[in-house]
Amino acid sequence: MNKVLKGIALGVMSFATLTGCASDTNNSTEDGIKAGVFYYNFSDIYISTVRANMDDMLEDLGMNFQNYDASGNQATQMDQINTAIANQVDLLIVNPVEITSIDIAEIAKAAGIPVIFFNREVTDDVILSYDNSAYIGTSSTEAGHLQGAMIGEYLLDNYDLVDLNGDGEISYVMFKGQEGNVEADGRTKYSVEDTDAQLVAAGKPKLAFYDDKNTAKYLVDQGGNWSAQAATDYMNVILAEYSEANGNMIELVIANNDGMAEGAISALHNVGFNTGSGKSIPVYGVDATDSAKQLIAEGKMTGTVMQDAQAMAAAVTHLAKNVMNGEDLMAHTEEYNVDATVDKIRVPYSIYSAAQ
Repeated sequence: MNKVLKGIALGVMSFATLTGCASDTNNSTEDGIKAGVFYYNFSDIYISTVRANMDDMLEDLGMNFQNYDASGNQATQMDQINTAIANQVDLLIVNPVEITSIDIAEIAKAAGIPVIFFNREVTDDVILSYDNSAYIGTSSTEAGHLQGAMIGEYLLDNYDLVDLNGDGEISYVMFKGQEGNVEADGRTKYSVEDTDAQLVAAGKPKLAFYDDKNTAKYLVDQGGNWSAQAATDYMNVILAEYSEANGNMIELVIANNDGMAEGAISALHNVGFNTGSGKSIPVYGVDATDSAKQLIAEGKMTGTVMQDAQAMAAAVTHLAKNVMNGEDLMAHTEEYNVDATVDKIRVPYSIYSAAQ
């Protein structure tokens, strides 16, 4: 991050009032360029961390900016973007509600405004449709691979303890988050596949999804919000049937983000599990939010995969600085991991567990 931010000059903030569903106001003078920063949902815990970091970095950069909250609604986000363009912003920074956000790229192109997409990965054709656009995020498969490596190692070290009913296999539930989201797809696929590979290599059976009638082998937040409440609601229903008393207790929870992991833990508390002492099952998430780290420290959660909110915000700020300086959007990105065929910057993940 220090390399990314090196050379960013502190500036005097100016204020330009942007109308239309805005949620945050930032004070500034009339100098400098104006940016609209559009978030898919302020309530997302990880996104809140990115926003806090990006607010500080854009302020240090001396950029005029306005934050907008779409609350998970694509139509709302489109209205906000159109309003910002009407108010003559110079840069769009977009955490899109929908990954097929080619409409946003087309609107930006027609207005001659650069657009930086981040976190929720847009399809390649969106970026390729406009040469003054870029995406900053993570590899859609990396978190799944790291989660699978972490889970497999833990299970092999603690197999008999995790196998609560002693039937020789581990029963699990997978909270996917959002259907059709590339990050959710990668995490869902590889966390299980990589865990299974380790188990089979050690002579153990593959993981067994708790409900053999569910051929998808995952549960989706129907609201598309990857929410803790969705996971809590699912787990409350599951635990009424799959319980310690019935001899078929869920033995592992894998979640595509920490919010859903925390929601599952909340439901487990209600049946006397994962309270920090006594009975517990391993629960894994993605993001390494502060609340998840606290749960890990308290022995209520087993591990997570860190998605570096600070590094993501810094990369967005780096591109914003390029725009501010009148340079090419992707200037000075040699130190980043950039896709070979499309302007997509990848911020690396890392494992976070009690061992850290």
